[in-house]
Amino acid sequence: MASFIDCNGATATAAALIPKSKAKSQPQPITQSEILAEFAHHDPTVARINNGSFGSCPASIIAAQQRHQLLFLRQPDYFYFNTLKPSILKTRRLIQSLINADHIEEVSIVDNATTAAAVVLQHTTWSFFSADFHPGDAVILLHYAYGAVKKSVQAYVSRAGGHIIEVHLPFPLTSNSEVISEFRKALELGKSNGRKIRLAVIDHITSMPCVVIPVKELVTMCRDEGVDRIFVDGAHAIGNVAIDVKNIGADFYTSNLHKWLFCPPSAAFLYCKSDSLSELHHPVVSHEYGNGLAMESSWTGTRDYSAQLVLPEVMEFIARFEGGIEGIMLKNHGAVVEMAEMLVKAWGTELGAPPEMCASMAMVGLPTCLGINSDEDALKLRAHLRECFKVEVPIYYKAPVGGEIERITAYARISHQVYNVVEDYYRFRDAVNKLVEDGFTCACLG
Repeated sequence: MASFIDCNGATATAAALIPKSKAKSQPQPITQSEILAEFAHHDPTVARINNGSFGSCPASIIAAQQRHQLLFLRQPDYFYFNTLKPSILKTRRLIQSLINADHIEEVSIVDNATTAAAVVLQHTTWSFFSADFHPGDAVILLHYAYGAVKKSVQAYVSRAGGHIIEVHLPFPLTSNSEVISEFRKALELGKSNGRKIRLAVIDHITSMPCVVIPVKELVTMCRDEGVDRIFVDGAHAIGNVAIDVKNIGADFYTSNLHKWLFCPPSAAFLYCKSDSLSELHHPVVSHEYGNGLAMESSWTGTRDYSAQLVLPEVMEFIARFEGGIEGIMLKNHGAVVEMAEMLVKAWGTELGAPPEMCASMAMVGLPTCLGINSDEDALKLRAHLRECFKVEVPIYYKAPVGGEIERITAYARISHQVYNVVEDYYRFRDAVNKLVEDGFTCACLG
């Protein structure tokens, strides 16, 4: 720890102004009241069943982040030269263990999954420009890929002359076989006319609508069909489903630490197989350029890196739950399925996917009488639920296919994280029931 001489000539440490944490001891199992206290900064008037969008950070982790921030602000030079890189290395080692990576060099810490996608897609673009790839060679991705990633593919690949193929999945889904079948068709289309598929972008859990994708099977299919590189976008995955990057077998894998692993925004990791690392670079070029992706990512200029440094404290927080991270994932999955089934029973609707294709999020059909007939209607209804009923939940509009009549046209994506209570979902149930009883339709919102 750095030391300083104060105005009276006394020696002080950099941590002198930092609130002292309690001495380390064997963590006691966390109680329900302690869980609620950890998330007491959430607006108590809102039923927040949307952990999937922005995640959630416990109070103890916010305090840890503030300690890192104050250490930097107290003596930035010492923090930069002596603290930052070792702390990021500690985070990388924890990630390496969590995802079963072979080598620490394979793990880089970045801001979010969108940044990770930029790293991979930038390299794909260079391959087109260097003539390693040819105009018309393809990149394949799911139609339900995250919107920012889809736009990144357009920005990087289309402008470089690449061809984009989207895998159109049915929804609602009933089994993994539907996903596998449609993906196989898209691969066949991609290879037509002598075209080569250079990159496959596969979501581990799609965002909207949310479905757990059989990534290992799709990666194996890509290998069998000669796809050059495979990038798995697991933005929602870590803390939500088990990740074993060696078992999955993709070249690249990313996940956000701030969605389901309790880190503050923004922090994520990008895994790159060793044989894929040599020509990858962070899109923000700074002093570490040329020293490997992990080092380039560890310093992109002066900014707040504290969200990337608190993973040791996060793992201590998680260890207080029965079963650790596996126990949290199991509890969240069971609770979200139970609440989803309660809601579809109350509304006479259906799930968007079977329970085995859900993790800690589920798609719940909304009553057709609400008149949700467009993406704009879905956004208006979401705002109406927020403003009038204090329920925060995303809504997905599904356009009717082939002359469907009286089919469900909208689904709510509900999440369950450790802070949620059953009353959150009852409030959502009762709000929708009230709208139905009042004869409400989205047309009423103008």
